Amino acid sequence: MQRLEERIGHRFVDRGHLVRALTHASAVAESHLAHGESYQRLEFLGDRVLALAIADMLLSAFPDADEGELARRLTGLVRNESCAEVALDIDLGHWIRLGGGEVQSGGRRKAAILGDVCEAVIGAIFVDGGLPAARAFIETHWRKRMLNWTGPLRDAKTTLQEWVQGRGLAAPKYAIAERSGPDHAPHFTVEVKIEGMPTVLGSGRSRREAEQKAATAVLLAQGVWREETHAV
Repeated sequence: MQRLEERIGHRFVDRGHLVRALTHASAVAESHLAHGESYQRLEFLGDRVLALAIADMLLSAFPDADEGELARRLTGLVRNESCAEVALDIDLGHWIRLGGGEVQSGGRRKAAILGDVCEAVIGAIFVDGGLPAARAFIETHWRKRMLNWTGPLRDAKTTLQEWVQGRGLAAPKYAIAERSGPDHAPHFTVEVKIEGMPTVLGSGRSRREAEQKAATAVLLAQGVWREETHAV
C-alpha cells in the first residue's frame, strides 16, 4: 500500500478507503464480503469529484470559452477512457483485488475496470483527505491532458444532426435498446437510426452518454470524425 500511495501522491489516514477503492465486485462475491465493500460507491463519488475539479480547472484555463465549449472539453476529459489512461500511468491494475475469473480474463488490463477503479481512488482520496487532496491528484494527472486536448468542441449528436440535415435526410432517431445494471450504476445501450444507413449502437452509464457514443460511432464510420480526435 505504501508503494501505491507514493504513486498516487496521497498518504491515507485510513487505508481501508484505498482497499475498498481497489476491490472489484468479483472479489467481493468470492470472499462473501458485504456489497458495500466493493469500489462501486466510491466510484460513484469519485466520478462527481472528478467532474467538479475538472470544471473548475477549465474555468481558470479557458476564461473566454462559452458554456458549450467548456462542456465539450469536460466530457472529453472525464470519460472512462481518460480515467483508464491515468490508471495505466500509475499501474493501478497491479493492485486491483479481482475474483479468479476476472484475473484469468485479463481484468487488470481492461479499460472499463481500470477507469472505474481510478474514479474510485479519487473518491477514496476525497473521503480520506477532502477536496484539496483529491484536487491535487486530479491536477497532477489531468492538467496536461486538459491543455493538450484536441477533441471536437461540438458534441457528437449536434454534429451528426447537422451532417444528416446537410445530406437532406431526416433527423437521427435514438431509442434505448437495452438497460441493465443496478439503479445506482445503470448501463444503457442506445440505437441510432438514420435513413439509408445501418442501425448503430452506443453504450454508456447514462442515456445521454450512450446517445453520444452512438452518434460518435456514426461520425467515425462515415469519416466525419477521425478516431484520434474524437471525444465523447
